[in-house]
Amino acid sequence: MSTPIVDFVKKYAESGTARMHMPGHKGEALLGAEAMDITEVAGADSLYEAEGIILESERRTAALFGTEMTLYSTEGSSQCIRAMLALARLHGKKMKTNGYILAARNAHKTFVTAAGLLDLEVRFIEPCEGATLLSAPIEPDALSAVFEKDAPLALYITSPDYLGNTAPIERLSALCRRYGTLLLVDNAHGAYQRFLSPSRHPIDLGADMCCDSAHKTLPALTGAAYLHLAKGLPSYLYTEARDCMALFGSTSPSYLILQSLDLLTQILSEEYPRRLAKTLKKVDAFKEALVRHGFSLIGDEALKVTLAPKGFGYEGTALATILREGGVECEFADADILVLMLSPYTREEDLLLAERLLTALPRLAPIGKMPPRVHIPRRACSIREAMLAPSESVLSRDAIGRTLGSLAVSCPPAVPPVICGEVVDEAAVAVLDYYGITKCRVLTE
Repeated sequence: MSTPIVDFVKKYAESGTARMHMPGHKGEALLGAEAMDITEVAGADSLYEAEGIILESERRTAALFGTEMTLYSTEGSSQCIRAMLALARLHGKKMKTNGYILAARNAHKTFVTAAGLLDLEVRFIEPCEGATLLSAPIEPDALSAVFEKDAPLALYITSPDYLGNTAPIERLSALCRRYGTLLLVDNAHGAYQRFLSPSRHPIDLGADMCCDSAHKTLPALTGAAYLHLAKGLPSYLYTEARDCMALFGSTSPSYLILQSLDLLTQILSEEYPRRLAKTLKKVDAFKEALVRHGFSLIGDEALKVTLAPKGFGYEGTALATILREGGVECEFADADILVLMLSPYTREEDLLLAERLLTALPRLAPIGKMPPRVHIPRRACSIREAMLAPSESVLSRDAIGRTLGSLAVSCPPAVPPVICGEVVDEAAVAVLDYYGITKCRVLTE
């Protein structure tokens, strides 16, 4: 398979052309990649008006993923999430409805800010028993009554979530199709699922649109991502998709990231499925060793290992410190969990090192403290009104009774406990305190 973007940039770098254009390094090797870092020179195409090598590369990727359209993002899944919501809003206008977006509560903060910028009404699914800040299980049968009463314009879910739980996308898709609702999936952590056998990628399971962060689980540079549109959607969604990406994208997209996405298509069509199949066996063996030692694992995602270690006597942050001191850096840890993200490019010796460090630990007395239940506070105003209104920073415990302004949440995991426009209550403060969020911004009185 050819790599049109990589081929062009390599030829340009070797041409000796005088670079009287951006970027300012002029190809001088400071970090080492500068010679391949270009801008939209003649022949390089343009990401948001693609008609040459970028369009050719995107079409090859769409064929690989089985989509009608796949667009490249050099700004991660965040850009794709914003574009998905813009397309959903456009769809609502075309359908002459101002319908709302129904969303799972564990949505990334980008979803919230995008909804605010687009002035979308968002209603959150009431968290079920056992839901946490990062995991919001969805039962399609329980949603049927919601759809029957007032079907949403779009259903927005995160699958896999940060802990490695996957949603029943096939059943959710059937429900959405019955009511003419778009199914949008934040698949940032699951790009590799297309190459499982059988595929577990959201588009193959019935999603209408989804984002993939290629850099999270595939061998791509940070910031590389895809916006996928399934086959059979109204034609105007394909026509407007690139403009929706441009609405939120930089006019100076990284050609290093574009080359990474271009080359990735070749890798995925050749060696990647074989490497993935071999890796899955090793990951399964790793998980089995941890379970035999007494650790509890959560989630059903193939390449994510999420420990819930309190029953074994450790907090996740303590395990992260032990691993770090032993030479292993985890993806994420808090008091309750430890997340390890693996890929076919995880070295076998690194996997064995993590196994040795974890299985060498003695069992301690269980830790009984569990996270407070996540709930949905009362809403005082729209996300947009709150997000753009004057606000002030106060201690979380002093925010009770006041309306949240901008979001106060770090990345990772970037899942907000309270949403802009909601009234902070005692239960919300308990969640903020538990996750170490000591301050928040509330609307000025």
